[in-house]
Amino acid sequence: MKKIFFALILSIFTLQNAHGLITVDITRGNLDPLPIAVSPLHVDSKSEKISSFETSKLGEEISKIVEKNFKSTGLFNPLKKDSFVQKPDIAHLKPRFEDWRLIKAQALVTGKLLIIDKKLKVEFRLWDLTAAKEMIALSFTTTPNNWRRVAHIISDKIYERLTGETGYFDTRIAYVSETGPKNRRVKKLALMDQDGFNTKYLTLGNELVLTPRFNPTNQLVTYLSYFKNMPRVYLLDIETGVQEVVGNFPGMTFAPRFSPDGKKIIMSFAKDGNSDIYSMDLETRVVEQITKHPSIDTSPSYSPDGKYITFNSDRSGLQQIYVMRSDGTKVKRITHGSGLYGTPVWSPRGDLIAFTKVRKGRFYIGVMRSDGTGERLLTENFYQEAPSWSPNGRVLIFYRETKSDSKGKGFSAKLWSIDITGYNERRLKTETDASDPSWSSLLSK
Repeated sequence: MKKIFFALILSIFTLQNAHGLITVDITRGNLDPLPIAVSPLHVDSKSEKISSFETSKLGEEISKIVEKNFKSTGLFNPLKKDSFVQKPDIAHLKPRFEDWRLIKAQALVTGKLLIIDKKLKVEFRLWDLTAAKEMIALSFTTTPNNWRRVAHIISDKIYERLTGETGYFDTRIAYVSETGPKNRRVKKLALMDQDGFNTKYLTLGNELVLTPRFNPTNQLVTYLSYFKNMPRVYLLDIETGVQEVVGNFPGMTFAPRFSPDGKKIIMSFAKDGNSDIYSMDLETRVVEQITKHPSIDTSPSYSPDGKYITFNSDRSGLQQIYVMRSDGTKVKRITHGSGLYGTPVWSPRGDLIAFTKVRKGRFYIGVMRSDGTGERLLTENFYQEAPSWSPNGRVLIFYRETKSDSKGKGFSAKLWSIDITGYNERRLKTETDASDPSWSSLLSK
């Protein structure tokens, strides 16, 4: 994957992995969030002035983003800074552990920054206050205008050290921006950081766009658009802005997704009066039919190893979820509950499949194991669908439509996320109404 946004230099200047240091129980959702103190980053006195941002405030802003990232997980409880009794510069050198324990903090983040030769250097340390030990210490060097990304990368490193899982803060979300009345919606392809900042609109809204999907290996997005009422599949390179048409698919019934290696797209479209699943090699543009059944097969998604495909079909009479080998053999139905199942999406970890379920007029977002066992419904509402996984398989993002009042007047579509434990449901910040989200892989791998 090519480097995006900026060149980042990472140096590990000390790292301790002593047994018995503090860890976070990720299986409990937000039942018992870890009290953590995030000290403002100390600005080195040798720092140069920068015009794009007040240098003295930069350390505070970075720490605020780290706090917000932690808070958003439901796993951490960032403590208020007015309770801190030690100055940031002294705490970064060596905390007085007993002072931090007095405010019930169990972990402490400290740091400092230096701007010199038009480069931003940021150091941070994570401390276990109970064991009175340093857990991790890293430094980053980049350009000053990329300070927000540095905050997200710091958050990822701390999250990984405390939970044992990779983070998901240095990521982006592609979605469909929606404006206007429900019967005349203007839909644009949009992109933002996972915390709602740095929104960019990638299309003008002249043509209808639907279901953007990130390539798991780079910053390519595939999406469906209508040109003169003809559904077309596009590839868009976010970094260069280069866009190309993959092909015209008159019978398109579900927009494409990438294979795990990013070399193929898989999709469903109707041909000769029948809806089946097809794949296309993006280099050769060779199209291969995967299913051939007198039913509606749609919504395909690869397993992370590329060996299997999950999809939904009405071949049993009602819309259910199936799993098959990637060549279309060994088809097996995995859902047997009441209601209609759709939009299955395989977790990046391979252990779960997310789905949408409709039962008695209500829409649910749920997860189950890849064999269909262990079904858990995470959230219920009037209308919601299109789950997409965070790159660590920990969080789902989806969109929800709501009525503005009890009479059904008005309309709104927003992005929401929920932890796979079923806790920490929250609405994501977007500039407009939004639908069809897709979560990118980590930008800094």
